[in-house]
Amino acid sequence: MIEAGAALADEVGFANLSMGLLAERLGVRTPSLYKHVDSLDALRRGIAVHAAREFRDAVGRAAVGKSGAEAVRAFADAHRRWALDHPGRYAATVRAPAAGDEEHNRVNNDVMRLVYDVLADFEEPGAHAVDAARALRTALHGFAALEIAGGFGLPRDIDRSYRFLVDTIIAGLQQGRSEETGSEPSPSRQFHQNDSR
Repeated sequence: MIEAGAALADEVGFANLSMGLLAERLGVRTPSLYKHVDSLDALRRGIAVHAAREFRDAVGRAAVGKSGAEAVRAFADAHRRWALDHPGRYAATVRAPAAGDEEHNRVNNDVMRLVYDVLADFEEPGAHAVDAARALRTALHGFAALEIAGGFGLPRDIDRSYRFLVDTIIAGLQQGRSEETGSEPSPSRQFHQNDSR
């Protein structure tokens, strides 16, 4: 049922998902859904966890074996591609876990660890790494959300604009690193598959 709900969310939008629409899609009466899920909120939560796992795995695979700027570009490209391919699921990944929801918190933490690993050549662990991770996620999410919503109407190639965004992020990371160390960062650390677990 969660997979069916996720697929439906991609079509109608996560915010528009309802038990009635899902029942119609599955060819059953709405009350029968409550044998499998307690409420619409529980369904949304299940989709959020499912989507976060799919997102983690997709961007993690893209970054495997890469480091430095190459890892950031691979992560960014996979992030955008997955968001555009799965707009409803992507919206679900933004949903914050409820207090005490260990499973949801765990998969969200997996995603954050993945982001830190992708940025490892630029940022040492600490407060600045948190800033860098937030900046990367915010920039990529903002672009994806606008693109999904059809927010780019000017006659300019969107792929080119996205490359400009990612290049600007990388330049900022490199500048910050060089200011800390006095030299350009060297791509010494490769992202490994188990880094996202």
